Amino acid sequence: MNKKILVVDDEQSIVTLLQYNLERSGYDVITASDGEEALEQAEKENPDLIVLDVMLPKVDGIDVCKQLRQQKMMVPILMLTAKDEEFDKVLGLELGADDYMTKPFSPREVTARVKAILRRADISSLSQGREEEKDGKILIGELKILPEHYEAYFKSEQLELTPKEFELLLYLGKHKGRVLTRDLLLSAVWNYDFAGDTRIVDVHISHLRDKIESNTKKPIYIKTIRGLGYKLEEPKMNE
Repeated sequence: MNKKILVVDDEQSIVTLLQYNLERSGYDVITASDGEEALEQAEKENPDLIVLDVMLPKVDGIDVCKQLRQQKMMVPILMLTAKDEEFDKVLGLELGADDYMTKPFSPREVTARVKAILRRADISSLSQGREEEKDGKILIGELKILPEHYEAYFKSEQLELTPKEFELLLYLGKHKGRVLTRDLLLSAVWNYDFAGDTRIVDVHISHLRDKIESNTKKPIYIKTIRGLGYKLEEPKMNE
């Protein structure tokens, strides 16, 4: 069965261009031209990925992303923005988008980015890792990661994670105790060159800390190694 992509943009020329190129690559494409229709289509069609423009009528893309995450819909979201501003990019990522692209873009680049996101979201591709136990689990303190089920638990409660948050947590868990630079995390988790925009890593680390740290200002699981990056480690009893 083909993967289903929801393309949301109020510019019909962009929708037509993306739909044509995505369908040529073997995807089923559904479309929406405003934020309200995007929310309806997402609930009705349950797409595998959403290509979402930021500037939309009725409900803008930022609010669409926010509402989907509030509804616990963890479908990967690729945001499109005509603004080359840090605020737009970081805000979108903070609200749960997985990736962003700035207009103008080439259809081939969008298709390549969609393929990369879907490939990373494929559960079967997450079943490897040297740090995993024989049954596949990764256990670190009260944190449990189940790669084959695409799930993570903290204190026996399942964590609500976006695909990108899960992939980052999994990569940290597979390399428990190792210091991982921001550039390495960009390359390993995002799988392409982000032109050194390591703030994307920082945003997602902050999201993870919000979900597993009792005090985000004094984290005991995900430690910041000043000037280098991050590492996930077993919490010490005296911390």
